[in-house]
Amino acid sequence: MAEEIINRVANSKLKTFDLEEIYPEGKRVLFDVKDWLFQELILKEKDFRESVKNHDWSQYKNSFVAISCSADAIIPSWAFMLVASELIPFANKVVIGNLELLETVLYQELIGFLDFKEFTDAPVIIKGCANKPIPDSAYIFLIEKLQPVARSIMFGEACSTVPLYKTKK
Repeated sequence: MAEEIINRVANSKLKTFDLEEIYPEGKRVLFDVKDWLFQELILKEKDFRESVKNHDWSQYKNSFVAISCSADAIIPSWAFMLVASELIPFANKVVIGNLELLETVLYQELIGFLDFKEFTDAPVIIKGCANKPIPDSAYIFLIEKLQPVARSIMFGEACSTVPLYKTKK
């Protein structure tokens, strides 16, 4: 009779943390103010305010929005703030910057709210392969939270890990 196959990884105290599991679902939008500038270079306050007033902000409901300007123009802070003030009632999150910064901010907030007690004195694998846009900085935020509690931290998959940290006892 064949020997029973035992999954030693499943039976170990090894804990896996997958950043994809906490990925906030929702549409990501890059809002470019360039089109509201005179010749895509100069912000004329009256025209800019008119564009803001006439824009349909409800289309950003439940979205995550990064406000930027792709033109080589000097945009005063109040202009980004004005756009943000209209987005905030609809969007889940608003930042000034690109989509990578948006993801970074989302993960920083999410990881900051997590409870890491279950990882106390445990060997932890941070899952490496992702199908979602997880910024590299999210892995650093995670290490910051895990290192004080975990016995060891590895990166990758259970079958092939890269050791990152081990307590010195």
